[in-house]
Amino acid sequence: MIKQLKIQAIDLLKTLIATPSFSGEEQATAQLIKKWFTKNQIEFESVNNNVWAKNKYFEASKKTILLNSHHD
Repeated sequence: MIKQLKIQAIDLLKTLIATPSFSGEEQATAQLIKKWFTKNQIEFESVNNNVWAKNKYFEASKKTILLNSHHD
């Protein structure tokens, strides 16, 4: 399972790197991320080109770590 996730993550990163996404023009990479989340049955939200998901074990009452990254 972990090996497969690693392969999927590397494939996604390769695709993202190969996709033009200048600042303010991240539509294509945002779509790739949303497609990956959908394929992997991960609930997500998006506004414009911002895409985010919460861990399936997220609980608002517990301490939270935010991982943030640009995709442009």
